[in-house]
Amino acid sequence: MAKIYPSIESIINPYRDNVQGKANEPITVAGLLDRAKQILGSTYNGPAPDWTLEEIYNRLEENAPRIAIIGGSADHPAHIMDFQTSARAAIRIWQNGGVPFYFSTPVMCDGTAQSNQGMSYSLQSRNAVAQMVVSQLESHSYHGAFVIQGCDKQPLGVVSALAHMDRIRRERGEAPFFATFAPAHVLQGGTIPTELFAELEEVACIAENEGMEDIAYDLRDAMAYILQCSSNTAFQGVLERAKERGLISQAEHKDFEKRLAVATCDEHGGVCAFNGTGNSSRHLVAGLGLVHPAVELLTAPPSQEQINQALDSLATMINDPVYGVANVMAANIRNAIRIHSASGGSTNLMMHMVAGMIYGGYKFSLWDVDRIHHEHPIPDLFNYSLTEGRDIFVLAMQCCDSKSRGMETLFHELLENGVPMDVEAPTATGTTWQQRLSDKANLSAGLAGDNPIILSTPRRPFSGVDVLTGNFFESAVVKISGMTTPQLNGFDEKAAFVLYYQNEDEANSGLLNSDLLNEIRDAGSFAHDDLLAVLRQNAPQHYETLKDADYETLFNEMVDKDALKIAVVIAGQGPVAFGMPEMFTPMQHINANRKLKRLATLISDGRYSGVTYGAAIGHMTPEAKEGGGILYLQTGDILHLRLRSRQIQFINKEAFRSGIFDYAFDRVKEERKEIAEGRLAGIHKRQRLVAASNRLVGHTDAANGVVPLAVFEEAVLEYQAEIQLPDRAEQRGGQK
Repeated sequence: MAKIYPSIESIINPYRDNVQGKANEPITVAGLLDRAKQILGSTYNGPAPDWTLEEIYNRLEENAPRIAIIGGSADHPAHIMDFQTSARAAIRIWQNGGVPFYFSTPVMCDGTAQSNQGMSYSLQSRNAVAQMVVSQLESHSYHGAFVIQGCDKQPLGVVSALAHMDRIRRERGEAPFFATFAPAHVLQGGTIPTELFAELEEVACIAENEGMEDIAYDLRDAMAYILQCSSNTAFQGVLERAKERGLISQAEHKDFEKRLAVATCDEHGGVCAFNGTGNSSRHLVAGLGLVHPAVELLTAPPSQEQINQALDSLATMINDPVYGVANVMAANIRNAIRIHSASGGSTNLMMHMVAGMIYGGYKFSLWDVDRIHHEHPIPDLFNYSLTEGRDIFVLAMQCCDSKSRGMETLFHELLENGVPMDVEAPTATGTTWQQRLSDKANLSAGLAGDNPIILSTPRRPFSGVDVLTGNFFESAVVKISGMTTPQLNGFDEKAAFVLYYQNEDEANSGLLNSDLLNEIRDAGSFAHDDLLAVLRQNAPQHYETLKDADYETLFNEMVDKDALKIAVVIAGQGPVAFGMPEMFTPMQHINANRKLKRLATLISDGRYSGVTYGAAIGHMTPEAKEGGGILYLQTGDILHLRLRSRQIQFINKEAFRSGIFDYAFDRVKEERKEIAEGRLAGIHKRQRLVAASNRLVGHTDAANGVVPLAVFEEAVLEYQAEIQLPDRAEQRGGQK
């Protein structure tokens, strides 16, 4: 077939001027193509192999596009089928006149790393992936990339690397770096085996009969979800409580745990079906214009035809600075942020979006994300549910059945709802969004029938992740889309007592304690006068009835009436202190407790994942290790949660008892100086549990993407002034 890729227009070609590369690399290309043909077997579609060492040498000499296929490690479920996708990609790159290469990156599974030391390496792995990808691309002088997009931190790590690469190449006067992303297919959620379901229901019935309604309720709630690794954590919490109360034995607990685990994941792998960081990254990278729609949302690894569509589109992008990765990203950043917001995307992405832009050389921060998010209201257009058959696997099925076009449909519905979108931005199809959306076939969200995930009519007029400020911190984030409206109402404008933990280990131990609320009450952790002040603020309709009650009665009644709000604070989890692990597990322990989840919000300088449900506030800056206000809080303090106003304020308790809001915090730092010094010593000691080679020292804070300082210091471009858009005449003549 005709070779459709042009040669790279660059005066620099190490393979022309340095014979060592032409001696070393042809055998790697031939080996890749030989293996690809063996893997494809009878499904191989093409002429007889012509990848001789001589022909490979010639293409290297002539500066044919050297395209790296970037995969992930097979110890992550999203990448166990990479061998097939990379084989198809290698064959097509060669057929199109390019030179294919392959390398993979480590991909850390956040599910596997939850609640163990691995979580301290999760965020750091994003920057490590970026560094490794840049090193490989530069060492072997690749011009572009076909990226098998995985899960967790790998997608935005690679986006950051390629944007950084594009910026460096342009500054050196070389050809722009081009790329297209092919996300791993969506993994189908598991189903609890019928026999096991019956046994768990029997445990719930016994709990109910013995007056343990909380365990019965929480167990049935966990059973209502599709089976994912994240849901297993919910089971862990409630089964642990059932064991403590003698409902099940340790052996039964472990048996249930095993049978749930082996029924969770499909053997073909993929990105988990919940809307966590993996699928949020899929949506975001598509919104950044870097994903061809043919491979965006699939239920199985992409076919040869689908990969061909993605790779053939590179022909119009090669050598064109408009389609350099950094420019495509910057031109689409507002689209991506609005898609992330409308789809209820992962809180993690608040940092990763910022990081990608900074790696691309642009001045950008959390405040830019917040400004774009709020410069026009973003409606909630994602009717996603893990209990009602509307997970991301179902969305992928709808795309495969031509009932949805994924992010193109969401883009269309945002426009239909009056949200300004940058329709002239370039994308990985070699065309703009405007050209892509000119084809109306299967575009409307209404085609999904009675089970839509992407909506035409919003569920509510707001969504996404909000940035918070307050008198004891500079920035934090809360996933508003992770809270139902009644839940948001239940915490907004409420006063909450601080329940302070110095780290996640302490929090997990405390939150798994089924007698936690009773112990807080019996210890008198919250002063009686403060309980009355909180009652007056949170549930004034009950104040007259309860104002003369004794402490125990007042406490219990406030719990029963949802008037007692608790801010579970977990400090010492920031990037410098402990690598900024996700607080998913303690949040799940709260959500697995029927009483506690109605009362508690969780505040941390750690991170949250996309699957977090509930009042989860994280990414707090400055972090405790850097002397942030979160270091100085203690159990019994009172915070004013003003979520709709995007604020959290530390309250002067003496004034609050008189009904006055006095947001004074400055004197607290001086008064609690010794407490802070002791906690810092504990943080420093605990920090040594993280390998020194992988600590996030010399990095920016969460509001600035947690990127290496050298990368941050060189990000000086105003992205809006630097964006290049396709020529309008070319847009009119382009085809999807």
